[in-house]
Amino acid sequence: MNTKLTTAEMNRLTPEAFKAADKLPLVAVLDNVRSQHNVGAVFRTADAMRLEQVVLCGICCCPPNQEIHKTALGAEESVEWQYYKETTDAIRELKEKGYQVYAVEQAHNSITLEHFAQQMSSSQKIAVIFGHEVFGVQQEVIDLCDGCIEIPQYGTKHSLNVSVTAGIVLYRLSETFRRGE
Repeated sequence: MNTKLTTAEMNRLTPEAFKAADKLPLVAVLDNVRSQHNVGAVFRTADAMRLEQVVLCGICCCPPNQEIHKTALGAEESVEWQYYKETTDAIRELKEKGYQVYAVEQAHNSITLEHFAQQMSSSQKIAVIFGHEVFGVQQEVIDLCDGCIEIPQYGTKHSLNVSVTAGIVLYRLSETFRRGE
C-alpha cells in the first residue's frame, strides 16, 4: 500500500542547513518576469533542486513580498538571490564568474533541452534565463548568451507558462549534474 510520507520521513533540510549545503552550479535568471506567482514558483523549484541562486532582473518583484511568499512557501528565504535592473548586467557578471549562459527560448539554432543535457558537462557552471510571460527573453539578452535551449512542443500552442518551463528545465539539468553525466 502506498502511504504518504510524513514531513519527518522526508528528511527535509532546515533553512540553515540548506544555506550551508553544497549547491549545484546552476543559476536561474528571470528576465522581466512580471507575475509574482511565477517568481515564487521559481524560488520553490530552485530550493527543491538545490540551485546556487536565483537572479531577478527588470520588472521582477523581489522578496520580501507576500505574493512571492504565498507560492514559494518560504523558499525565497533559503535560496540566495540577487536583483539587477538590467538583465544584460547580470549576464555579463555571470560570464565573468565563469558561467555559460543560455536563454530558454525558441530561436534559430536553438538546441533541444534533452540534447543540451546530454552534451553538457557536470563540471560546467550554467545559468539559464527565463523570459517575460508574453515577450520571452529579450533579444539583446539572447545576443549575449552562449546559446538557446528549447523545449520541443507538439500541440497548437508554442509556449509554456514560465514557471512550468523553469520546472522542466531546472529539473532536467539538475539531474545531469547529480548523475555526473
